[in-house]
Amino acid sequence: MASPRLLRRCLFAALSAALVATAAVGPARAASASTDAGAAAVTFSDNFDGAAGSAVDSSKWTQETGDNVNNHEREYYTSGTDNAALDGQGHLVITARKENPANYQCWYGTCQYTSARLNTSGKFSAQYGHVEARMKIPRGQGMWPAFWMLGTDIGSVGWPNSGEIDVMENVGFEPSTVHGTIHGPGYSGSNGIGAAYSLPNGQAFADAFHTFAVDWAPNSVKWSVDGTVYETRTPADVGGNTWAFNKPFFLILNLAVGGYWPGDPNSSTAFPAQLVVDSVSVTTSDTATGAAIKGLAGKCVDVAGANSANGTPVQLYDCNGSAAQQWTVGSDGTIRALGKCLDVTSGGTADGTPVQLYDCNGSAAQKWAVSSAHDIVNPQANKCLDVTGNNSANGTRLQIWTCSGGANQKWTVG
Repeated sequence: MASPRLLRRCLFAALSAALVATAAVGPARAASASTDAGAAAVTFSDNFDGAAGSAVDSSKWTQETGDNVNNHEREYYTSGTDNAALDGQGHLVITARKENPANYQCWYGTCQYTSARLNTSGKFSAQYGHVEARMKIPRGQGMWPAFWMLGTDIGSVGWPNSGEIDVMENVGFEPSTVHGTIHGPGYSGSNGIGAAYSLPNGQAFADAFHTFAVDWAPNSVKWSVDGTVYETRTPADVGGNTWAFNKPFFLILNLAVGGYWPGDPNSSTAFPAQLVVDSVSVTTSDTATGAAIKGLAGKCVDVAGANSANGTPVQLYDCNGSAAQQWTVGSDGTIRALGKCLDVTSGGTADGTPVQLYDCNGSAAQKWAVSSAHDIVNPQANKCLDVTGNNSANGTRLQIWTCSGGANQKWTVG
């Protein structure tokens, strides 16, 4: 992204020291874990349920404190609930205020603003998977909300060698646009590699909640807004530099005020300004693989030829543990393998419509419900994932069909 942004990462000495300690002992996970085919499946989620005015869950999040000279931001990040609190309606509200109740001192003198920045360092980290946040961002000149990730080794290797994945950033002078960016050695700051996504017809992101996500796999990061993929980056994009993203990262949420990129607030900027976070979730695995889905004759749901191209058939095949048979069932209703989604071809709803692999796009053709009765149902069609012709031969295409309870429609995940 061609912006005048400079380093804003690893702001505070206390955080850096904590990260070094974390690197020494390994990250503790404040998330549920289950064992599946030898891989530790990890799911992090926070729906921010709690009483109005209460603090964020400290078993999941740490609140950083201090200012940020690196980017010439204007806020002072505080602890407590003055700038980060639950609203009692299932949201975390990060509030930027034009105030300085404790005579905080910033790089430019007496601080003019307060806000909050939260991270999961030492509490949760992940390597690969589906990372998303559903948020409503603030509007106004000088506002800079972000949902992003840093490599857990930042305390020992520093930034940008640690790598950084910006899932979503917005600068207030672009109310209709968000940015997704990677930073690493040789491509950091204003030389970060990214792209922008804009809402149609002049809509503003501040007017409604939107879901910002990355699908992160070995040698691949893919960005989406509300399920629409708008950017993919691989090692081919970093100009021969080190790809810094095949290792664990932790999460960060913050609302900055001012800085080189967004510019300072002005007389048009309304305070307080709020970043309202409905949910944050990560679905992943330590080995970047998911789980086998087994069906008729004990065979597996398989991507033909392990080919990740759009439109590749999904079939039944002998279970072999390959990546083409490793599926992640997401909290968003998707079923994913090879960085793409299980998809009903052309969004069809008729019996016999085949299923395929396709870019995740948030459509109803890619939504699935896994029932306790071992059905996998596409709710749009109200039909079941089905082995064509009840044929257990390798290569038999999978399709949707009216649910019958037959063995060719029964599936076990994991």
